[in-house]
Amino acid sequence: MDMLIVFLVVVLAAAVVGLIAYILYRVLRPRLKDDKPSDEEILQDEMSRVLQDVEDEEVAKQISNYKDDE
Repeated sequence: MDMLIVFLVVVLAAAVVGLIAYILYRVLRPRLKDDKPSDEEILQDEMSRVLQDVEDEEVAKQISNYKDDE
């Protein structure tokens, strides 16, 4: 019976330490910003990063008139 009481005290002490550690973690952890960009904004940023504007008017005209036969 004494061994059971010792076991329960040890388990209870470990649970209290774990609970205190969890509470300290939640209180002291820095908060992250919740301002996440929308999917459309992410897509626009990626497209502007990868694609470049065509400066030559003749090439721009050919690109706009291009038809894919497949």
